[in-house]
This record gives sequence, structure tokens and C-alpha cells, in this order.
Amino acid sequence: MPDRTACRSSPVQALLTDLCADGAMTRLMILFPPLLLILAACDGGSPHFMGIEPTRVEVEGSVFAVRVKGRLAEAVRINPQYAPRMGPIGARAARAMEQVSGCPVREVRGDQALILGILDC
Repeated sequence: MPDRTACRSSPVQALLTDLCADGAMTRLMILFPPLLLILAACDGGSPHFMGIEPTRVEVEGSVFAVRVKGRLAEAVRINPQYAPRMGPIGARAARAMEQVSGCPVREVRGDQALILGILDC
């Protein structure tokens, strides 16, 4: 067996060499895509909304997981959808947050995937 220690120039390279030698890298490459898909499908809330069960709401083809805590609401868009701008998605998220909270949304912030609404209750 060739001596691999002579080629090692850094701890990272040594680690990668060892992983490739015992087949762990191959196993990791096989397991990584399914794990990534499972995590990508998650609609977990941000830390402020942890522990609050979401309410799923559909507005004009956009599906949101909405959580409300105090005067804040969070809408996580959970369906795959082309969303180049916040404009139309933000308005739909505001309507979803209004449906769940029963309060008008004064302002929305965030991006096309996670929208925070300030409620006017």
C-alpha cells in the first residue's frame, strides 16, 4: 500500500485523504442529497416563533405556514414557486397573516421565502 502521509500538506487534506481511503466520502455523497431534500422541505419558524404550530394558508396559489406571536406574524412560503420580487408575494403573505391573526398587517419585511408582518391589533 502506498504511503499517503508523504503527500499530506495540511490537516484538511489529510482528513479528506483518510475519508476517501475508507469509503466514508462515497457514503457521504450518497446520503447527502436525500438529507438535503428533507431539510429543504422544512417550514420551521425563525427563533422568535419556535414552538408555535403553524397554520397553513393558501392565497392565490402561494402556500404559507403562518405563525403569530404578540404583534408579530411570520409567513414562510412552503410551495415551490417562481418569486422574483417581494411585491406580489409580500401582499399574499400579508393576506395570509391577516386570515390567521384576525388583525390588519401594518407592514411586511423580509424576502420572498420568509416574510415578517407587523400587526395592527
